[in-house]
Amino acid sequence: MELKKTKTLNMQARKRREAYAFMLPAAIYMIVFAGYPLIYNLILSLKDTNVTNLTSGTSVFIGLENYRTLFSDPTFLMVLRNTFIFTIACLVFQFTIGFAFALFFSQKFKIGGPIRGIILVSYMMPLSVTGLLGKNIFSNAGLINDLLSKIGIAGPEWLVNGTTALIAIIIMNCWVGIPFNMLLLLSGLTNVPQDVYESSALDGATKMQQFFHITLPLMKGAVMSTLMLGFIYTFRAFDLMYIMTAGGPMNQTDVLGTYAYSLSFTKYEFSLGATVAMVLFLVLLVIGIFYLILVNREDD
Repeated sequence: MELKKTKTLNMQARKRREAYAFMLPAAIYMIVFAGYPLIYNLILSLKDTNVTNLTSGTSVFIGLENYRTLFSDPTFLMVLRNTFIFTIACLVFQFTIGFAFALFFSQKFKIGGPIRGIILVSYMMPLSVTGLLGKNIFSNAGLINDLLSKIGIAGPEWLVNGTTALIAIIIMNCWVGIPFNMLLLLSGLTNVPQDVYESSALDGATKMQQFFHITLPLMKGAVMSTLMLGFIYTFRAFDLMYIMTAGGPMNQTDVLGTYAYSLSFTKYEFSLGATVAMVLFLVLLVIGIFYLILVNREDD
């Protein structure tokens, strides 16, 4: 009996070592390509590093001074507001329209597959291509203004005015995000048992009652995942803004990603750019922790 117990323990230890061996390459990759840049960025945000002292290594430690400078800067506060406005607006439209498409394509009909494939084209396109497409569509002589002129409406200068430029970027981002939301929510819909709908229909439940009392409660996990992933992907957006407007006019379409890039590689204020990047990381970290808490509470 003792010998059998020893063999079992040795086998468990060997399996544990094998598991660690398989995990080691991923751990090394994360440390090198995620951990080190993050720590370096944090240290950079606590120093006064710019183009004059970067190569000489004479930058001095100033603690949280960069954070105080940013949060007293009206431009940064506007950029932070832009980021939240852009994220929330995109989430509302992407989720609502994506959910409607998911409900539509959950029905069985012949041409559902081809239509769904056409909708997915926008999601499969590189964001750089989407940005160039949006820049052409919303230019002064672009498709939108051309269509408006044909019905006698003078189209605005979309990418010159700050408000309309942000609206144009939100539209293009929703064009990409709607298929993503549709796919995630459609997978959640397929996991809802059909016999529950049949039983509720026999009890006299309407389609609206089934949606609010069966579909939404049983899709709670899929809805939470879609919203959290959508927030993370949208909040750290960079490509569309940089290609369509480069943050202009006057930082009115800048978000945290583009503003960090501008500070670091246009103005060469490396420490301030790193500080903006850390603010972006901290917001996403809080959202990630909040999501994990909700998931654990749901599992319990």
